[in-house]
Amino acid sequence: MKRKRKLADRLLLLSRKIPDKQLMIVLSIVVGFLAGMIAVIMKNLVFFIKKLLTGGFEIDYSNYLYVVYPAMGLLLVVLFIKYVLRKPVRDGIPNVLYSISRNHGFIKTHNTFSSIITSTITVGFGGSVGLEGPTVVTGAAFGSFIAKNLGLNYKQVVAVLGFASAAAMSAIFKAPIAAIVFALEVILFDMTMSSLVPLLLASIVAALTSYAFLGQDVLYPFQVVYRFNLSDTVYYFILGIFCALISVYYIKGYVLTGKLFDKIPGWLSKLIAGASVLGLLIFLMPSLYGEGYEAINIALKGNLSFIFNHSIFYGLKGNEGVALILLLGIILAKVVATSVTFRAGGIGGVFAPTLFIGAMTGLFFAKAFNFFGMASLPVSDFALVGMAGLLAGVVHAPLTAIFLIAEITGGYSLIFPIMIVATTSYGLTRVFVDRSIYTIQLSKHGDMLTHDKDKSLLIMMSIDNLIETNFKRVHPENNLGDLVKVVAESTRNIFPVVDDNDNFFGIIVMDQIRHIMFKPEMYDSVSTRSLMFHPSTIVELSDSMETVAGKFQHSGKYNLVVLDNGKYVGFVSRANVFSHYRQLLKEFSED
Repeated sequence: MKRKRKLADRLLLLSRKIPDKQLMIVLSIVVGFLAGMIAVIMKNLVFFIKKLLTGGFEIDYSNYLYVVYPAMGLLLVVLFIKYVLRKPVRDGIPNVLYSISRNHGFIKTHNTFSSIITSTITVGFGGSVGLEGPTVVTGAAFGSFIAKNLGLNYKQVVAVLGFASAAAMSAIFKAPIAAIVFALEVILFDMTMSSLVPLLLASIVAALTSYAFLGQDVLYPFQVVYRFNLSDTVYYFILGIFCALISVYYIKGYVLTGKLFDKIPGWLSKLIAGASVLGLLIFLMPSLYGEGYEAINIALKGNLSFIFNHSIFYGLKGNEGVALILLLGIILAKVVATSVTFRAGGIGGVFAPTLFIGAMTGLFFAKAFNFFGMASLPVSDFALVGMAGLLAGVVHAPLTAIFLIAEITGGYSLIFPIMIVATTSYGLTRVFVDRSIYTIQLSKHGDMLTHDKDKSLLIMMSIDNLIETNFKRVHPENNLGDLVKVVAESTRNIFPVVDDNDNFFGIIVMDQIRHIMFKPEMYDSVSTRSLMFHPSTIVELSDSMETVAGKFQHSGKYNLVVLDNGKYVGFVSRANVFSHYRQLLKEFSED
């Protein structure tokens, strides 16, 4: 332990000797390499587990073990978290956003390994989620650990988390440009130019690491056969609308599933319910097993064979009408499968399921139009741009969707359709759901970061750190004479009326009693209760800083009393809030 401490101290001293800009460059390279290795390890672990479990399955029927494996995986994950780790493992990317908004950018150390173990087991055993979120939070946890030990300031810590997030996405998809856009659009709400070069380096190093260990094959091998045809423009707009509807279904279905599972008592009951639904869906539709990248790659070729392979419907292979019905079922069922995986205790991300549903949505759209003779659409192209549509709608990251889907194709031949579908889907989805699937969990607690700097800075502030308690209390049973004694010892001009149990009754303001303070004949006859009044605006301890700021604005007051379920806590001042806000703003300003 002493040896580790000495090493940490040496690193800290060394980091102090390096200028900030050079230090961030060094850290970006280190974090990029670590994130790349994390992605390599997780991908290989999932591949090994899946091959070990399902490698011998016959293609012409659905094995009953598709029902058993997901339940086994979920049980192992829940037992590991509950009895071995004994700490909650939060969702991937929302965990990073939460650490930025509420925990000064620091992520608990167990995330450097817990997400690797839990997510690879979940996905390897068939959990219908992805590895992107866990990879991002694991890389960010390493970045947070390094930043904490080097004593970096808040601005630098957040930048390192952005480097790690971009690096993780770059390593997984081998798409460094899209990864940078993702970090800027989702993680880093206020990017400065001093962080741009390190962000680029982290993304590049991670992609090179991934190439070195996983080879140069892209995740979704795609070759553009049909170029963009202007006459197809209207169909791409219609696809964008369809993607928006599926995105809304996805987000609302995810939220609804959470509400339903919240009503189920006990973790074991949740596990049984979730595993039963998930196992049944995978048995009927084996393409729902795990991340689903194999099915996506087949779909991108315009092939429907993945619908029937390893399925009880194998005998109907070649019937395109049945295939369309089953494909629509897969789209709808994937949302349920992903949701119940999370609710039953599984750990993973929503990125891969979103891409899966997007590819299936585009494939279904084009196949349906062609099947009914309404058009002759390039199926592969529509499957590809459908991924951009769902990603833009569900994650609310249209730029990430555009650059990611364009980049993984190896070119920008379909950039116009991708932009049309992504923009249409995003814009229409925002009409029905104003928050992404990532931030919707945080928004319940007022923890949602946005690209509105004022709002985001307020989110990062906590009322607990701003409460002032140097206000002299007055008991409700006191008289004017007692009050005068309190006033003589006070440096403030407001006096809360509070009993021995901290119950709040009201306040007394100096200006309202000044005219009788020096009339001794009134000291015994005038009671405290007759002088106090109950303020019209009160701050609750549970209020977000955005709410507090709003109360200051609407009330025009300079000090507001803070209560906790009727109990007096203290006061919060407009000056203190503004001062803290300015300090945070300074930390995020360009050097």
